[in-house]
Amino acid sequence: MTTTAVASRTRARTGRQPGAWTLGLSRGALEIRQFFRQRDQVVFTFSFPVVFLFLFAAIFHDDVRGSGVNASQLYVPAMMASGIMSTSFQSLGISIAVERDEKVLRRLRGTPMSPAAYFLGKIWLVLFTGVVETAILLCAGTAFYGVRLPSDASRWADFGWILVLGLTGCSLLGIAISSVPRSAKSASSVVVLPFLVLQFISGVYISIDTIPDWMLNVGALFPLKWLCQGLRGVFLPDSAQVLEQGGSWEFGKVALVLAAWCVGGLVLCLLTFRWKDRRDG
Repeated sequence: MTTTAVASRTRARTGRQPGAWTLGLSRGALEIRQFFRQRDQVVFTFSFPVVFLFLFAAIFHDDVRGSGVNASQLYVPAMMASGIMSTSFQSLGISIAVERDEKVLRRLRGTPMSPAAYFLGKIWLVLFTGVVETAILLCAGTAFYGVRLPSDASRWADFGWILVLGLTGCSLLGIAISSVPRSAKSASSVVVLPFLVLQFISGVYISIDTIPDWMLNVGALFPLKWLCQGLRGVFLPDSAQVLEQGGSWEFGKVALVLAAWCVGGLVLCLLTFRWKDRRDG
């Protein structure tokens, strides 16, 4: 059932327009159904980080001196962070740009659905795919690479807020960057290039202790580096802190930067988001 149908039924039954939360839930369910109807997209979304994890872990698997972990274990939280940003920033940046170019946003704007409901639907999709992909990578890490699940409830709490703040901040950035591509054809290039660069300078593909400091400082301006660091702090032993640029997990700074990107991303969305493409004025 579409969000328009939900709005019509609710209005007929109660005599008033349904709220953004109700329509957002309906829109989210529709987004998830549409996602699973595109089987190639489902396979690519969930298999891409897992395949990269297996490849990098097979190539780099030696012990990292003085850290108490091996290179394979370092890749597990790194790929989890990359997967979170992929299902939020990259996915939304491309899909919204395509919907704008194909006039989907203009048609939705003319329905009873509020803008808030539309974005809530996207957030539900991101939350669902992000959690599923993280769970898959975590299962692979514990099954094949000796990553241990935290036994401390506080670490699980850390995992929870890192996941929520990371998904929120990256989703808002994805919505903001969706206004940059001039057409659906250029959306992938515009969104994927900065994401690819960030993965190299944020400790996803290359161990954090081998990246030049100036690159790390650039990466530290964006959320991916802090997502990687926070997830390493959750799933790796404290002995691995020596590999970090600051010599510790810095959970306080991780929370501060990710929260700042949630606020900054929201401001960017409010300033840049467009329902129509540039050709329509």
